Amino acid sequence: MKGAMVGLAIIAALALQTSPFFGRNGAGIDLVLVVVVWAALQFGPAAGLLTGAAAGLAQDVLSAGIIGVGGFSKTLVGFGAGAVGSQFIVANAPTRFVVLLVGAVVNELVFLGLYAAIEQRGFDMPWRQAGARALATAVVGIVLMIASNAIPAFLTRRRLRRGY
Repeated sequence: MKGAMVGLAIIAALALQTSPFFGRNGAGIDLVLVVVVWAALQFGPAAGLLTGAAAGLAQDVLSAGIIGVGGFSKTLVGFGAGAVGSQFIVANAPTRFVVLLVGAVVNELVFLGLYAAIEQRGFDMPWRQAGARALATAVVGIVLMIASNAIPAFLTRRRLRRGY
């Protein structure tokens, strides 16, 4: 059940990320990274690692970039977020926001660093753009995480009110 839920979340994130609704660059928001961090915090480091690898490689295949770079960076972020989530209490929104923000920054650094190493050029990090992307991803991600936690509770309350 967990695997199916994570798989559907990856497919939904990839569909939204590549849809015209988000524009050419997805408005700077990495929904796939949000799914990776969510899965890591919900199910642990192993799930974060596997989700990061699968989602990152799928995103690489759908993009025009080098296959494997996004998969590697999301794998590291997924494992790291899962390890943090298993060692510390990351149940409330502010701590999840910090994990998302740090994960987005690490994803940007690893992704751009690997591209710089592969293409054998200098590491010219667009700091403002990367920071804006990381912040936008963390803000949208925390809203989605809060909503994902609120929906099951709402459905349970609704079912109890109806009496079945």
